[in-house]
Amino acid sequence: MAGDDYSSKAPRKAKQFWPSAKRLLGLLAPYKFALTLVFLMNAVSVLLAVWAPRVMGQAMDVIFSGVMSRELPEGMTPEQAVEGLRAAGQDRFADMASAMELTPGSGIDFDRLGQLIMAVLALYIAASFLMWAQGAILNRLTMRAVYTLRERVEAKINRLPLRYFDSRQRGDVMSRTTNDVDNIQQALQQSLSSLFNALLTIVGIVVMMVAISWQLALLALLALPLTGAVIGLVGTRSQKQFVTQWKATGDLNGHVEEAFSGHDVTTIFGHSDHMRTQFNERNEELATAAQKAQFLANAMHPIMQFIGSLSYVAVAVLGGLKVASGNLTLGDATAFIQYSRQLNQPLGEVAGMMQMLQSGVASAERVFELLDADEETPDVSTDSAVVSHGLVEFDHVDFSYNPEEPLIQDLNLRVAPGQTAAIVGPTGAGKTTLVNLIMRFYDIDAGAIRLDGTDIRDMSRAALRTQVGMVLQDAVLFKGTIMDNIRYGRLDATDEEVIAAAKATYVDRFVRTLPAGYVTEIDQDAGSISAGERQLITIARAFLAQPALLILDEATSSVDTRTEVLVQEAMNALRQNRTSFVIAHRLSTIRDADLIIVMQNGKIAEQGTHEELLARRGTYFELNQSQFSAED
Repeated sequence: MAGDDYSSKAPRKAKQFWPSAKRLLGLLAPYKFALTLVFLMNAVSVLLAVWAPRVMGQAMDVIFSGVMSRELPEGMTPEQAVEGLRAAGQDRFADMASAMELTPGSGIDFDRLGQLIMAVLALYIAASFLMWAQGAILNRLTMRAVYTLRERVEAKINRLPLRYFDSRQRGDVMSRTTNDVDNIQQALQQSLSSLFNALLTIVGIVVMMVAISWQLALLALLALPLTGAVIGLVGTRSQKQFVTQWKATGDLNGHVEEAFSGHDVTTIFGHSDHMRTQFNERNEELATAAQKAQFLANAMHPIMQFIGSLSYVAVAVLGGLKVASGNLTLGDATAFIQYSRQLNQPLGEVAGMMQMLQSGVASAERVFELLDADEETPDVSTDSAVVSHGLVEFDHVDFSYNPEEPLIQDLNLRVAPGQTAAIVGPTGAGKTTLVNLIMRFYDIDAGAIRLDGTDIRDMSRAALRTQVGMVLQDAVLFKGTIMDNIRYGRLDATDEEVIAAAKATYVDRFVRTLPAGYVTEIDQDAGSISAGERQLITIARAFLAQPALLILDEATSSVDTRTEVLVQEAMNALRQNRTSFVIAHRLSTIRDADLIIVMQNGKIAEQGTHEELLARRGTYFELNQSQFSAED
């Protein structure tokens, strides 16, 4: 799974719907007791709501039988009244009267009617209260479950190897951790309870309908197979479109993230129209997928309404005939027709909730793929060995990103404590890979890398990385103050220690010119300060951390010549008394290095001091000559 390229390939889809749905519901497993309470409250609420129409039908019978009883002579028995109607040739009324509880000479029993109406109100009030209460509990459960899911996703992100992010768009990963998780939350909150409620309501209504008249129930239930066919046919296609929709959302987010982060480059090279065209293509793909998904999902409701309307007409006609023949009371007929109409609502809700559930499961699959991705190999040891000297040794090291394309082969290197080792070479020679291996961003395939004689694989990654400071080509700052960004190197540092680090690395010079000084707020992209100032802040951050080993990756490549002098002086202060690796393209910046390592095709072509390598007139000499020729 770790090898999948999510930026170019849609995630697995409908064939894993049920396993993914089961796993999605598993998020609520820690809350089994509360969930059981929710379902019980839901069941009681449905039972009360379903029983209410039957009671209302009894109230209709009280009214109708009261009206009929008032027209009959007092003292007559119900049987005599029926026989009298037949003798008068009113057979239809006689059939209807035979199904009623008549009391000749009396009128409507308003006491009984009032009791039934109050019972109906009580049933609906109790059902509504229980529905509200279970909704409140379920909302809290789903929020806690999604909270836990977000924690798991965040923890997973921190455990994933650099290889995972190198092979995926950042925007797609962000979409999985934000949009997809939000969609899961919405699906759990809205579909879980509603779907259970709708299914229970369907069962309850069907039971009540059968209890009133199995013939009418059979006629009404003929709509269910048709409804199931609609959900099966349209729902499956809808699910596929939802998968496409969320994949397109990830692609679009990736493009937007690249457009924002690379806005300056896009503008400089005049590619704004090209970026806009790409955005329009991805936006069109998303809009098309979303339109198809919503069209198919929304088509289910009107189709089911049409099927329900046909069923209602058939039930109304047959029910009227049964009342006229005395096989059914008017109240029961009224209750049955109400049940028939109510049956359409939960059926429609099932279709709507299935749409939301399908969308949620499609998002869940994407999130679960992230959670299931291969992690970094576990640390063999949790020892926090201290690197006191800074001796670095590469012993017959092999490494490749792809087993079919070897990169570093049989590399041997020794950097003595306190030395500055500069790594140079053409693009793709393996310079950055070399320092990534020291940091254990990737694990080597063979050989060993040792710090002070200890294999770095025998150290925990956390222990290793806390003793290595890095200053990257791209100065990464975070939203907050300048002091906060320097303190990021050591969170327990005092203000005095932060300022001392800033003075040692020439940050204090420009900070003193700012109106707010060290509490100057900078945004995430640090657009309010120059590139050189940003780089100085990252150097101060590394200085504050006081690492035993230092890695400088093209730290001066993005600054102007004047600022480069300051950055070089700051780096010189940072490199004092510690082993340093410097990756550089400008050979003029590493002439004073104790050891210059020339990389070529993943191997060390040459190593030595600046003067020694020039005297050999080899690869370094050619690089030096070509660079100076280019400058001339």
